[in-house]
Amino acid sequence: MAHGRGVLVQVIRVGVDGTDKEINAAEYGAAPPGYDFLVIGHESFGRVVEVGPQVTEVKPGDFVSATVRRPGSSLYDQIGHYDMTTDDTYYERGINLLHGFLTEYYVDEPEYLVRVPPGLASVGVLMEPLSIIEKGIVQAFEIQRRLRLWRPRRAAVMGAGAIGLLAALALRLRGLDVALFARTPPPCLKKDLSEMIGARYVSTEKTTIHDAAKNYGPFDLVFEATGSSRIAFQSMEVLNKNGILVLTSITGGTKKIEIPADEINLRFVLDNKAMFRTVNANRDYF
Repeated sequence: MAHGRGVLVQVIRVGVDGTDKEINAAEYGAAPPGYDFLVIGHESFGRVVEVGPQVTEVKPGDFVSATVRRPGSSLYDQIGHYDMTTDDTYYERGINLLHGFLTEYYVDEPEYLVRVPPGLASVGVLMEPLSIIEKGIVQAFEIQRRLRLWRPRRAAVMGAGAIGLLAALALRLRGLDVALFARTPPPCLKKDLSEMIGARYVSTEKTTIHDAAKNYGPFDLVFEATGSSRIAFQSMEVLNKNGILVLTSITGGTKKIEIPADEINLRFVLDNKAMFRTVNANRDYF
């Protein structure tokens, strides 16, 4: 790598999630120029093997995770906020136009590597998905500063995959009462894990989101992580006044549903609700 800034990393673990499934189904994503295939794997954990002569940030033996987004040409890219790029073309390792980490080794620059303490090695592969959650929660609070006084008490997390469970954990650590929604009826591991972190598990096979919101909501913050556009719209309907919805689902299909659009719009305006999305985070959130 140019300027002696290369870092050779041996891959120890790579997470596989819904994004990889959707890429495999050709719903979105693209191979790098000159290739007819894309190496997937964007949730990475590895060990530094060798560094270039100009590298001081990491050393051989360090555990690292890697960021996913890479800079383009917009102003946001130039100041390190490449997850907020305004370029039409964006670059993500293992997702779009750049190969991922599902290899024995990879080479990158230290700017895109985050050191993981040895004591966290067993969960280091969760660093990248956790960064998305931290970004979402941090930005939710930043957006709600507009209200001068916003102290959320009740939160809903839609989906109990890795993102959903980690979001429930992060919100519980911030003191919120959390309802975690998933399809799987109990008994199941997802319910056991949610209860271990002090969250309430709600199976949508037994209780609708709207009925659960009557009992446990309305919710000051909703973190949507199901991959379902239908659930994303239902999440809009169970927000409390002054509430905020964090969207993480990437839906590359063509599904059409019927929604109460006028009612949703009315309540968003009159009840001062907000909604935004979070994608692969920059290193500030790792």
